[in-house]
Amino acid sequence: MNNAIKKELKDNGVMVLTLNRPEVLNAMNRDLIMGLYETFQEIEKEKDSRVIIITGEGRGFCSGADLANGGWPSEEGMTGGEAGANSMEIGFNPLIRLITSIDKPVITSINGIAAGGGVGLALSGDLIVASESAKFKLVFGPNLGIIPDVGASWFVPNLIGRARANGMGLLGDDVSAKQAKEWGLIWDCYPDDQLMEETMKLADRLANGAIKGLKEVSKAHFKALSGSLDEQLDYERDTQRVLLDRAEFKEGVTAFLAKRKPNFRDID
Repeated sequence: MNNAIKKELKDNGVMVLTLNRPEVLNAMNRDLIMGLYETFQEIEKEKDSRVIIITGEGRGFCSGADLANGGWPSEEGMTGGEAGANSMEIGFNPLIRLITSIDKPVITSINGIAAGGGVGLALSGDLIVASESAKFKLVFGPNLGIIPDVGASWFVPNLIGRARANGMGLLGDDVSAKQAKEWGLIWDCYPDDQLMEETMKLADRLANGAIKGLKEVSKAHFKALSGSLDEQLDYERDTQRVLLDRAEFKEGVTAFLAKRKPNFRDID
């Protein structure tokens, strides 16, 4: 793992990943994106970590692509467009796919600004929380003449609707954490000095739960955004066929019948 990502496993099985380029508001370059991707690949194989938190070092979560420092090296002869598409193909897009598919719940804890591609990264979490001072800003169109990426063009309209997504994407205005919560872009927001404490409380609740089943809940909701009711009913049937045979479900039923709290931590 490189220095662009800090990794800390807490005693309760919560893995905290911190974007660590505070001098540029954690702008995304190759080291940060590939460091985060490789760290998720490592966590995917680990049994000790049950829940993942992504947050940012310093006063911002992520300010988007690092345009000032040539964020992603390009191969000789590539146009700017070809280089950008290549970085998405081998870096940004695989990262978002991995975050949303890993079989552990992911909380994104937004401390300060999330701009550009940082919005897509912020919204890739299963639970999204923010500090009260946090802001969400889609600058692609107004400032650069390009479309939102890192998944933002899918997350934003699916979460808050086309009208509000167009307002964000065409005007580029700041959306406060309070507004984001009211719109349904995020789950909750907290005073700045309480953000990590509250995030850890949520993470602990998830870590004590049936983590694989909880992730499947998020995946089911994710899939529902782009499918019909008939397709979703089939998905529910096929997924339950698998989950009803898992140890998590059996422990849940046993605990219910015994009138005790289920112990999901001791299940492989």
